[in-house]
Amino acid sequence: MAGLFLKDIHKRFGSVVAARDVNLHIPHGRFVCFLGPSGCGKTTLLRLIAGLEHPTRGRILLEERDITDQPAHQRNFGMVFQSLALFPHLTVGGNIAYSLRIRKRSTNDCRRRMDELLELVRLHGYADRHISQLSGGQRQRVAIARALAIEPRLFLLDEPLSALDAKLREDMQLELRMLQQRLGVTTILVTHDQREAMTMSDLIVVMGPDNQVHQMGTPLEIYRHPADTFVADFIGTSNLLGGVCSGRRQVAVSGKTLRVEAMPETVKEGSAITVSVRPEDISVAAGAREGENHLQGRVTFVRDVGSSVEIYLDCNGFQIVSQSTPKSRPAVRQGDAATAFLPPSACVVLTA
Repeated sequence: MAGLFLKDIHKRFGSVVAARDVNLHIPHGRFVCFLGPSGCGKTTLLRLIAGLEHPTRGRILLEERDITDQPAHQRNFGMVFQSLALFPHLTVGGNIAYSLRIRKRSTNDCRRRMDELLELVRLHGYADRHISQLSGGQRQRVAIARALAIEPRLFLLDEPLSALDAKLREDMQLELRMLQQRLGVTTILVTHDQREAMTMSDLIVVMGPDNQVHQMGTPLEIYRHPADTFVADFIGTSNLLGGVCSGRRQVAVSGKTLRVEAMPETVKEGSAITVSVRPEDISVAAGAREGENHLQGRVTFVRDVGSSVEIYLDCNGFQIVSQSTPKSRPAVRQGDAATAFLPPSACVVLTA
């Protein structure tokens, strides 16, 4: 199969494990995000792929060819670092053409490729400017163009947008995604920003504080069908309700029975499980109401953030958060009795 394969990758720095038993297949031409909290091993994994680190054990294959021991400069991968690492003494054109010159490409080839890339990243006419004369977003484009100059087989990005302000960061996310789609180059981005990963990627690799991969899938799969409680809690916002399996499709939660649409085959009656429900799937109505999957409680807080309204309910000792649009805002205020409805189709049963 085409693409990049990581097989049983383990990386240790002395007594510290930075990546633990990682197995991944990254298909050709996809935009993949390594997502997780600080210290989970995202950057270490990217550096292993780039050839800047060597695995303690395991193999890295590209198009079924083992590149584990291949030096970084022979892999033909483009990389953008978090610090950008641009050469301040060189012009924009000098930075972009640098990797071509050390590969002994002709002056005409360097100039042609540089002009192509300046056009691609919308910096036409900037070739003779110094790096100090550029804005943060323009420097970002130069770093991207420099990494793409060698027409890399893989394009690797280590949190390159983290230093930008919020508006510029969102603009660059869109530009980078559209650029990748236009070029069709396999791209791996390291980020701890969930929104960034959900916005840009074809596939997300979620890594946890145990330095292991917890799940790989499309943004929608990761969000709607998390593999475990860590993924459900880390990606977006989720209501995590501890309970016990009380039947084929039933969960006992704090004295109430919830019906779920699907129960993992490995779950036996009496097993402790967790039910994950996204806030936007929960509807809230004023007053106490009886019915299947209805939980009664009292409103403890209402947060209106303009584009959405969040309702916090205390339901017999545990908290439920519901999210709605301003147009469908429930007629409840802090202190009111209210009922939350959890649709069976939105109740995802997790065992870990």
